[in-house]
Amino acid sequence: MNSLVPDAPRAQKIMSSDGLQLATYDFGDADAPTVLAVHGFASSALVNWHATGWTRDLTRAGYRVIALDQRGHGESDKPHDPSAYSMEQLVADLVVVMDTYLIDEAVYAGYSLGARVGWQAALDLPGRITRAVLGGIPDGQPLTRLRTNEARAFIETGAEVEDRITRAYVTMASAIPGNDLEALMSLVDGMRDGIQPDPSHPPLQPVLFATGSDDAILERSRSLSEATPNGVFYEIPGRNHFNAPTSRHFRTAAIEFLRAQTHGM
Repeated sequence: MNSLVPDAPRAQKIMSSDGLQLATYDFGDADAPTVLAVHGFASSALVNWHATGWTRDLTRAGYRVIALDQRGHGESDKPHDPSAYSMEQLVADLVVVMDTYLIDEAVYAGYSLGARVGWQAALDLPGRITRAVLGGIPDGQPLTRLRTNEARAFIETGAEVEDRITRAYVTMASAIPGNDLEALMSLVDGMRDGIQPDPSHPPLQPVLFATGSDDAILERSRSLSEATPNGVFYEIPGRNHFNAPTSRHFRTAAIEFLRAQTHGM
């Protein structure tokens, strides 16, 4: 039986400002409006956006999709030094991607960690990020609560992870081929005391916030939406934090939101 999702293009590697190779994927017509798609923690561009049907539906809707494997993920380099991971550097990686592809402006689609990066990118790059879809955007608490010492003990010795949240993330990350748990824990440590979404200083662009009805961060996400002058909120029915990207309802709501810009509404 043939897959309903077309084959993915090969990764195209570009160089970050600090010398790391970043994997990017280009879908659709190069002359179409661009969606910059950025995945969540312990996921990848292809797992988050391609295997779930997003790239198929966005290109059918008339968009070009540039998807990025964030540093520490997918086919991108995976440093083990926590200093390689900061919100400032993750946003700088987006600038490099846009500059390399000669993209002056784009709409943004981010999930979880990618949504946190998108919030900051919308603030830092108001002339280049024109509209954003921020799915499952947390306030940083889930990653902050990860006990990286337990995760590293598991990596080194196979010791049981006692903390429930840490165990859930380690189990999820371990299930995705190619993940480097040490790099992912370094990302958590590197971002632990960094920039968090601040409802008193929201982006001014139109933003669609979307979070699963069964996600523990639902109300915190809704609060960020309410604090955003041009924010709207969509509750993804019957989804939690880990399976929300697979929701057809989420994809449909996002495309309708993006089309509002395309048609000048």
